[in-house]
Amino acid sequence: MSRSKVGIIGTGNVGMAAAYALFQRQSASELVLVDKDRRRAEGEAMDLMHGQALVGRVTVRAGDYADLAGCQVVVICAGVGQKPGETRLDLLNRNATVFKQVASELDRHAPEAILVVATNPVDILTSVMQQLSSRPHQAVIGTGTMLDTSRFRALLGEHYGVNPRSVHAYILGEHGDSEVAIWSSATIGGLPIMDEEINCHPFDPAAMERIFQQVRGAAYDIISRKGYTNTAIGLVIAYVVRIILEDQKSVLPVSVDPAGDYGLSGVCLSIPSVVGASGVECHVPPNVSEQEHKGLHASAAVLRESLEGIEV
Repeated sequence: MSRSKVGIIGTGNVGMAAAYALFQRQSASELVLVDKDRRRAEGEAMDLMHGQALVGRVTVRAGDYADLAGCQVVVICAGVGQKPGETRLDLLNRNATVFKQVASELDRHAPEAILVVATNPVDILTSVMQQLSSRPHQAVIGTGTMLDTSRFRALLGEHYGVNPRSVHAYILGEHGDSEVAIWSSATIGGLPIMDEEINCHPFDPAAMERIFQQVRGAAYDIISRKGYTNTAIGLVIAYVVRIILEDQKSVLPVSVDPAGDYGLSGVCLSIPSVVGASGVECHVPPNVSEQEHKGLHASAAVLRESLEGIEV
């Protein structure tokens, strides 16, 4: 394991799922947990540290922003929840206020770190952090539709009876209701699923639509049962962090400013991008159908409308 240091801001359900995944994989040699509730962060750090005999030597400690100095990556899971009767815009503005403080502290104490934003709404808050932080935009990455894409590939793998790792298909755009399934470039084992029969399964538009609806509604379904989502997004965060630490230069559907791709700019949404030690190195936008292109523009419009009312 390389000598690497990762910070996690926010030790709620998502932050600790990410910390647990990073700890178990020994992705970093040191994890620093920062939370406004210092005692909670201390308890979480102690709890993880007691697993070292089963996992290996990984230092986990609670700290303040100053303790994030020297981190290669800092994951942001901090945010406030919606109050009864509060509008979505009010919630966004309160989270923007939280991010303003976080950005200031990180620019002061960890100016070289790559920031991975996981707080929802992740696309909006990635845009906000890019505006607030003095670091280059490519060093601020949102987890975007990484989780949606993982769900998509898992369900397609189940439908076709293949390992999801053999499925190459994306959910792009917003991490939310306006997300877009990119069917036109979806493949299994290199075969386009729209054109080929794979493992005795021809392309079934009705079945594919049901799968997409399952993906889009997954968070609602899980929250209605357990109250929150955390384990899969924790794995997503740990995966992105590992890609950065190891400079793997993997293509991931992370939330970035498209900077002209598909005729879009000025708002963060998910576009496949090469991710490595310096953050986002370049975009790798797949060819899309006319309908998918329109869907991405509609997704960007939804996000842009939300951004316009935020006070940064």
